[in-house]
Amino acid sequence: MSLQGKKIVLGITGSIAAYKTIPLVRLLTKAGAEVRIVMTKAAQDFVSPLVLSTFSHHPVWIEFHEGAIWNNHVELGLWGDVFIVAPASCHTLSKMANGLCDNIVLATYLSARCPVILAPAMDEDMFLHPATQRSLEMLRSYGNTVLQVNAGELASGLVGHGRMLEPDEIVQHLIENTFRGTKLTGKQILVTAGPTQELLDPVRYISNFSTGKMGMCLAEECYLQGAEVTLIAGPLQVTTSIQGIRQIAVQSASEMEEACLNHITSMDIIFMAAAVADYRPLSISNEKIKKSEHTSTLLLEKTNDILAAMGSVKKAHQTIVGFALETENEEANALKKMKEKKTDFIVLNSLKDEGAGFGLDTNQVTMYAATGEKKVVHLESKMNVAKEIVNYILE
Repeated sequence: MSLQGKKIVLGITGSIAAYKTIPLVRLLTKAGAEVRIVMTKAAQDFVSPLVLSTFSHHPVWIEFHEGAIWNNHVELGLWGDVFIVAPASCHTLSKMANGLCDNIVLATYLSARCPVILAPAMDEDMFLHPATQRSLEMLRSYGNTVLQVNAGELASGLVGHGRMLEPDEIVQHLIENTFRGTKLTGKQILVTAGPTQELLDPVRYISNFSTGKMGMCLAEECYLQGAEVTLIAGPLQVTTSIQGIRQIAVQSASEMEEACLNHITSMDIIFMAAAVADYRPLSISNEKIKKSEHTSTLLLEKTNDILAAMGSVKKAHQTIVGFALETENEEANALKKMKEKKTDFIVLNSLKDEGAGFGLDTNQVTMYAATGEKKVVHLESKMNVAKEIVNYILE
């Protein structure tokens, strides 16, 4: 998930939790954001401006003036896409609520025209005090977002509520809430992902090398574009930190088919990215099959074609995107699959493309539309490929 190109102003105040801003800045810049930092004089007692400057790649502003140079807090407040105050101490929250302006963090806050996010950090008694709660309520009424606090061991040695959210939780909030897109707002999206496992006996199964990465990236991208997402997945080797994605776990092809057909009615767009087994054992042994000296014959039967079943019942307003992994006659086989399964799009993967395929973080695909258009996405991260696929479907 990415914050590529986002401009983030980080305000740091005097709290022991200020040490967490070092990993926070690193996570933000790693996600692609540009970070500018302002901090109070008291914050310097807990975290080094030099370290923050090193990781943000920009000077850290503490004073309104540094020699003959004026640090333009108004310009900074207008520059940012979001202003985060983390940690937000009890003292600073009270000043912000009452419009006081005696340091550069407060001046930047009052100048900001972007969304403001506050991450409180203090002892539990301070946090629960009526004066603090009144300040927080006032700040919410101004349109600011006040993040929850965590419970745990506090600087006082007591255990309770008041811990600032962890850096990864703050970044997750930015991605899932502050910068969540609107292209798919109001849309219901179904994504299938991962392999299926067809039992042979209690300890063995037939499957494939799919990890579910591509399908998971599609589910995340759709959610980040504003959609309500249902992910029907076989046994995955990847997870998502996005809690808003509804996940339905299945094991076999028949379980995936049942889940898909049960949910298709309410869906607007369906991405059939799972690597479903084409065959399953004709019978499942109730006991472990013992090794013998003789050759064994395994009888298989075809599994139902889930993509064809979905295509046969889809409504005019629904869009189905199929996926084809091919090793020969790639384009011809993909186009044939799109026509026979009655899909609106087909996404072709070729195992002959270096850097594409199961278990890798990169992919290269060719997208075909039933209307005749074609688009190639060259080797990129699977998250970027997912973005390309979603945008192509929406064109």
